[in-house]
Amino acid sequence: VQLQASGGGLVQPGGSLRLSCAASGFTFEQKPVGWYRQVPGKGREEVICLDNRGLTTYATDSMKGRFTISRDNAKNTVYLELKDLKPEDTAVYYCVADRVQRKFSSGDFPIFGDYWGRGTLVTVSS
Repeated sequence: VQLQASGGGLVQPGGSLRLSCAASGFTFEQKPVGWYRQVPGKGREEVICLDNRGLTTYATDSMKGRFTISRDNAKNTVYLELKDLKPEDTAVYYCVADRVQRKFSSGDFPIFGDYWGRGTLVTVSS
């Protein structure tokens, strides 16, 4: 299984990007998928995920209304739309997927991370 994220780049504050995650050897349809990010020198943090029913979970309230996750089953691709980007969104973004939908406790970020893709760098700077 390989996941490959793409679409990162340099964008000005307030700008938008769409990240893509393509899979080989794995089908995203009805599987939990998500995104993490990591600032160089810091730990990896949760961003957003989509469960097998299509329910979105945001890691923080600041991401609501700015970040959107979606899945295109025909293209077997997961997308992360980033809008109104801020300098603090600068990070390497990683897509993740689970083989099965697991149960999580309330408050948990509901994705385990069976598969991880190589990241794509998003830089928000003027």
